Order: sequence, then C-alpha cells, then structure tokens
Amino acid sequence: QVQLKVSGGGLVQTGGSLKLSCVASARSFSSYAMGWFRQVPGKAREFVGAISWSDGITAYGDSVKDRFTVSRDNAANMVFLQMNSLKPEDTAVYYCAQDSIAFRPVTDKYGSFWYEHLEVWGQGTLVTVSS
Repeated sequence: QVQLKVSGGGLVQTGGSLKLSCVASARSFSSYAMGWFRQVPGKAREFVGAISWSDGITAYGDSVKDRFTVSRDNAANMVFLQMNSLKPEDTAVYYCAQDSIAFRPVTDKYGSFWYEHLEVWGQGTLVTVSS
C-alpha cells in the first residue's frame, strides 16, 4: 500500500502563503488522482482540492477556490498544495490523499464525493494561520 508523507506545515500570518508537499512511496503514483483534505479537531473533514492523474485537471472546495492550487510532479512522485491569501479559518491539519481507483478522472463533481474517492492518506501536517 502506498505511503504518503507530508511536509511544509507551520505558522503563518493572515494573508501569507505556505506550500505543502507530499511524497508517495508507490511506483504507480502517476496512475492515481491525488488530493488534499483538512480537519479541525472536533469538526468534519473538509475537501480542499484534487488533481487528476495525467492531464492536470483540478477541483477545489468552495472555501479555498481561487486561493489554493494543487499541482503534481509525477516524475518525483509528489503532489503539492500552494496556499495563498491564508485566513485564520484555514487553520487545520492538512492531509495528502490518494484516490482508491486508478485512472479515475477529476471532474467538477469530484469534491461532492471526495470522501469516497480519497481513501488512502498518511499523517497530516498542522497549518496555523495567526490573525
């Protein structure tokens, strides 16, 4: 089973930027859509974004659209989350996740079913946005 390792979390001021990186152990990385979700303790997990396995198509949660960008480097088995214009409400533990089915496309409806798609994840990283 793939192992996912996230790095890049930390403390940032409101309006600042942060970039998270996730490296996957599996050689089949390039065959799977990848995504990010976040969770505040005591609250439900929230979809952040996802990127398709090959053509770069992305989908985002409404609360981060136009501020966050998901990208990937298949040669390096890595996926990234660039976070700009950060707000205190972005404070959460962020998780990198892999789709459970190879070659599943990312469409504009992906976020509605992300919890069924992104079934494999590793440890999260804490992002704290100070006001």
